[in-house]
Amino acid sequence: MILVTGGTGSVGGQVVAQLREQGVEARALTRDPKRPGEVYGDLTDPATLDAALDGVDKVFLVWPVLGDPRKAEAVAKIARPGRHVVYFSSAEAGAADPVNSAHGEMERLVRESGADWTFLRITGLATNDLRWTPSLARGEVARGPFGDWKRTLIHEADLAAAGVRVLLDPGHAGWTYVLTGPEPLDAGQRVRVLGEVLRRPLRFENMTREEIAALYGDFADALQDFPPERVTDTVEKLTGMPARTYREWAADHAGDFAGSL
Repeated sequence: MILVTGGTGSVGGQVVAQLREQGVEARALTRDPKRPGEVYGDLTDPATLDAALDGVDKVFLVWPVLGDPRKAEAVAKIARPGRHVVYFSSAEAGAADPVNSAHGEMERLVRESGADWTFLRITGLATNDLRWTPSLARGEVARGPFGDWKRTLIHEADLAAAGVRVLLDPGHAGWTYVLTGPEPLDAGQRVRVLGEVLRRPLRFENMTREEIAALYGDFADALQDFPPERVTDTVEKLTGMPARTYREWAADHAGDFAGSL
């Protein structure tokens, strides 16, 4: 039995779907007790996890509440000796900024739990670009920070496929994998690809340094100049298929931008 936390989200939902397509029994954890066909549990309330974890051998762990003060208690329930926990993490886990620091702390908790573990670290999810939909609903310009940063964003289906292989195939316990998309693209390039898929003349506009400072506070200066993200072939090594391109992701999500057409 495999439990998938965040089992109704973009990544967890893909993991559940792909496992079930292969005939593997999987439970999708949801915070909505009325959602049919899934199992209730709230990661911020560890007492609610007991029923969901009953009989579970493996867990695909998506942790959406990185700052939760009760995470150690929840991880102690989830990552017990005898289980294999596959944690969806960040390529820069352990860095000083709040998000990567939280991922590093989660990795430490899982590593020290006594459970078998595998960490799937990514540079970034392509689905995060769905944040552009409100601005595209108002016009042809997507705005955001760090427009020159060349990112190797991964399609959520590729991350899920890698996770499924790690869950089902032997030999992955104790390994950390970095998964990426196949090409580094800055925001302007990604918006142009999106425009070509949607058949609209879209362009990207960078936020000002003042706007970025207002968003990120004390970390704004450290976040201004990122090096290009690496490209790995880990998706292909784990799944046997090359990572999907950003254009493929855009085509798969064209319907999500329907409200901005």
